[in-house]
Amino acid sequence: MYNNKKVVVVLPAYNAAQTLAQTYAEIPMDVVDEVVLVDDASKDNTSDLAKALGIKHVIRHDQNKGYGGNQKTCYNKALSLNADIVVMLHPDYQYTPKLLLAMISIIGNEVYPVVFGSRILGKGALNGGMPVYKYIFNRMLTLTQNILINQKLSEYHTGYRAFSADVIRAVNFEANSDDFVFDNQMVSQIFYKGFEIGEVTCPTKYFEEASSINFKRSVEYGLGCLKVCFIHLFCKLGVMKSQLYK
Repeated sequence: MYNNKKVVVVLPAYNAAQTLAQTYAEIPMDVVDEVVLVDDASKDNTSDLAKALGIKHVIRHDQNKGYGGNQKTCYNKALSLNADIVVMLHPDYQYTPKLLLAMISIIGNEVYPVVFGSRILGKGALNGGMPVYKYIFNRMLTLTQNILINQKLSEYHTGYRAFSADVIRAVNFEANSDDFVFDNQMVSQIFYKGFEIGEVTCPTKYFEEASSINFKRSVEYGLGCLKVCFIHLFCKLGVMKSQLYK
């Protein structure tokens, strides 16, 4: 609990057996009430290891549902556990769990209803080994997105996110893609509903076991993000409607 608010950490996992134990060991269980791991049909023993580590809520998809599909299961389970604060932490150890308390406290003290761990604030991304082309791509895409939806995030593409449960309930995340663009659709929905997003500087690590997408998928993802922004803009202007904002 934090300030009498129940905290649930969700771990969207895929082939995370090599990094799960290290990630789980650094979760501050003095403030985290429940941990949920959703295994998206991994080919390794992620689910068995999670249970061996003592993670109480382990859900395994029989078929791979994609990154967005995994998050849908994560958030629905967290809400069913009556969470007040939900934090998505990747179990590949790319983002440090040591920032959980800081992110939780910002929401628990009602400073912001949503907090992102940003790799771009400071020099965490490049120092952590982010490929230069991805860094440049991230900066250009983020600038364009900020202009299109009239916001000022340092990045839209971090996978380290904390939410007030009220925000998750307020947005129609079930209408989102099951693929990677889910994250940007959810950002769009949050801003569309009038919520603010705070950011904290987050170091990151790029290594073989950390999940990432290749150049082709990165381009597809970028085009998907731009599409989301134009839909957001056109809906705000009243020239179209979308299920995303129901």
